[in-house]
Amino acid sequence: MESICPIDAQFRDQIDALLKPPSPGHEYFNQLIESSQCRGLKIKTNGEHGKGVYADLDFKEGELVLKDQMLVGAQHTLNKIDCLVCDFCFRFIGSIELQIGRKLYIGLLTDSESNRQTFSHTSKDCNEFDSSDGEDKSDLYCQSLAECASSSSNTRSPLDQEVIESLVNEKLVLPYSKCFPLPSVVSCPGGCKEASYCCISCAEADWNSSHSLLCTGERSKSACKEALHKFIQHANETNDIFLLAAKVISSTILRYRKLKVICQQEQGKQATPDVLGNCDLSLLLEAWKPVSMGHKRRWWDCIALPDGVDCCDEVLFRMQIRQLAFEEPEKVI
Repeated sequence: MESICPIDAQFRDQIDALLKPPSPGHEYFNQLIESSQCRGLKIKTNGEHGKGVYADLDFKEGELVLKDQMLVGAQHTLNKIDCLVCDFCFRFIGSIELQIGRKLYIGLLTDSESNRQTFSHTSKDCNEFDSSDGEDKSDLYCQSLAECASSSSNTRSPLDQEVIESLVNEKLVLPYSKCFPLPSVVSCPGGCKEASYCCISCAEADWNSSHSLLCTGERSKSACKEALHKFIQHANETNDIFLLAAKVISSTILRYRKLKVICQQEQGKQATPDVLGNCDLSLLLEAWKPVSMGHKRRWWDCIALPDGVDCCDEVLFRMQIRQLAFEEPEKVI
């Protein structure tokens, strides 16, 4: 007998509404175009190719056609080894010296491909040195570097350590690097070491849009930071697409709470935001609207088959993933 998830049974109507196939949504897209102050663009539906963006006037060469803000975005976990970027706009931050020194430092911590899978730990260590306050952290850096170098099978000279230390602390200036200035590193408002930004406005925008519920710092608004730590570690070790999905859910929750506060203020009631208990489905669907415009399927229906799973075993594999998703959290952990 096919098992039924308790959440599915309790919130079947709400889930069906959230997973409903997207409507043409011309009104919604036209509002986006108007809010971006872009002229000459229309969203139309073509019976053969679906929705498309059409121009109804000629544009001059070099003229800005459309500037749109991404819904959510995330840097691949392994890519964080290669470059330090703003967690909101993904602009390179720090300096050329910091970018190179940071990569060399992480290279010491990740001597083998297997160690790269535990990047969630090394990233936190390395971000200790991504500071814009000018504080000299060379002592802590040298201590960590020495421990890493002593455990490594590769022999590294003291000169290597000194050069990397100078790059990380931006005491060594590389030729022509001043020709490519980068914005200073701004720390996460919640105090975590996982997120860095190019400016205060990006930090605040990310905090208000999703990061406040996903932050592991002291000022995080997460209901359970222990569970959040386990989730992030699991995502980094398996598939970091879960981190992007978490941003979608977090941004929807925060939009819903804002809409509910506004609604209750208009009704003269004290706001008590809650997502599952006492949920206003109409407000939830409004908060979900940006996501509703895309095609959605349940995780076990759309996840790609791993390399070790044969095509003939696809049905069984998806049933097993579905059953895993239905397990109680404490059993899964």
